[in-house]
Amino acid sequence: MTDPQSDLATHQVENQPGAPGDFDLWQGDTPLRQHMFGEAAGLPGFGATLGRAAVRELGRIANRQTPELVTFDRAGRRVDEVRFHPAYHQLMSLGLEAGYSSVAWSGAANGHSAHAAMVYMMSQVEPGVCCPMTMTYAAVPALQADAGLAERWQPKLTAASYDPQVAPLSAKSSATMGMAMTEKQGGSDVRANTTRAVRDGDGYRLKGHKWFCSAPMCDGFLTLAQTDKGLTCFVVPRWLEDGTRNSIHLMRLKDKLGNRANASSEIEYHNAFAERLGDEGAGVRTIIEMVHHTRLDTAMAPAGLMRAALVEAKHWCEGRRTFQRRLIDQPLMRSVLADLTLDWEGALALGLRVARAFDGKRAEDRAFARIAVALAKFQSNKRAPVVIYEAMEVLGGMGYVEDTPLPLLYREAPLNSIWEGSGNVICLDILRTLARDSAAVDALQAELMAATGTDARYDAALKAHQARWPSLPDEAEARWFAERLAVLLTASVLIRQAPGAVADAYVATRVVGERGQVSGAVSGLDTEAIIARLNA
Repeated sequence: MTDPQSDLATHQVENQPGAPGDFDLWQGDTPLRQHMFGEAAGLPGFGATLGRAAVRELGRIANRQTPELVTFDRAGRRVDEVRFHPAYHQLMSLGLEAGYSSVAWSGAANGHSAHAAMVYMMSQVEPGVCCPMTMTYAAVPALQADAGLAERWQPKLTAASYDPQVAPLSAKSSATMGMAMTEKQGGSDVRANTTRAVRDGDGYRLKGHKWFCSAPMCDGFLTLAQTDKGLTCFVVPRWLEDGTRNSIHLMRLKDKLGNRANASSEIEYHNAFAERLGDEGAGVRTIIEMVHHTRLDTAMAPAGLMRAALVEAKHWCEGRRTFQRRLIDQPLMRSVLADLTLDWEGALALGLRVARAFDGKRAEDRAFARIAVALAKFQSNKRAPVVIYEAMEVLGGMGYVEDTPLPLLYREAPLNSIWEGSGNVICLDILRTLARDSAAVDALQAELMAATGTDARYDAALKAHQARWPSLPDEAEARWFAERLAVLLTASVLIRQAPGAVADAYVATRVVGERGQVSGAVSGLDTEAIIARLNA
């Protein structure tokens, strides 16, 4: 008789690593723990949970089973709801119960740093659910513009729990807050917005269209609308306290490149009830507190995306053999992995340094946070797509296949650069801050100078930068100026905090520029020491 197994011989797999199993996103990430200076605040348990293969599978499911817009019920009544797969709700519960949105406001020491570490770890598993949790975290400081609104909303926004029921705020154990600023005609130029607000008793009625509303199932939204005194900030609840739906119509969900687990929508206000937050005409000044804090998350998320891609690439290289050697042992592959690792660790170190400034109580800390968060957001997001693409290429054809997480990470890579101000907007913000805020200039200079005296190459590069731009550059040079400043700032942090092999290699390849134009076009790196930083 013919052996029934003989026909399956072509499916014996001998040189293909399996999927990574469980691993710990906190304990297995030495650079994270070092740059956090051991500050935990519940992070060990959160990292261990997120690293489980079953939790990573939830992220995969939430991206495949995308949100569904339900506009009407069976009787034809408007419901304007988005339905999510249970995997989405499970991930939201994991994040919010761990304190993603609340730890920074809980009174715990180094709360913003702990929050930033959660953003970084959650981004490695499923970045889409980060959007509503990030906005909820960032809404808290904006609400301080009105004591009454803060008293009602803040306890629900900072509750370490997840309550997805559709109900008025008073009936919920916790709440989330979204944002609706962008309109078709203005984009980043929100002063061009045309949505109107008309006073109605103690509140206002809003009418207009919003081109982007992030996370439309949130319990409320910070939004901008025009009054007779100019652009003004408002809080718009999704449900009213009398149990009726507010007049917020979900027109459609955006068909996005990535961030698929998260619903982004176009909405219309049809005389929707709203409460003013801050003074009339002070909308930008009021909502900028939310934007400032969401920018911290957009600076941290790319480090998480890079980490996830590089851990996958390293796992592949350790389990794959070609030309009689493991990929991880081949010098050219080691040069590529080591070079990419420097981008990731630089982004992680700089992001957490910025988070510590958010935790700081001094005026100098707040000044440094204003300028450094923009520099970190700009630089880290420009590197993330390159790093993730190169990690994809490490896997060859498998890196282009949805059976691995690389396509998800690659689709996600551009988002944080676009969200809360794309590259040009951020560069102009950097110039504007340095022109108007002498405290930010002084704080940034102090941070750059803190690393001098250790590496002569860094010292010379900093001096050359200051000689090249003794004053602020013209707008046309803003990207060049911002990139160079961000690289020097990253080097300053690494020189003081990272192992010598990492700091030396970063200075040699980024500050001095002893490299080619593509990743891995480097020489003289201590690849063993650098790649070891990726151990999971």
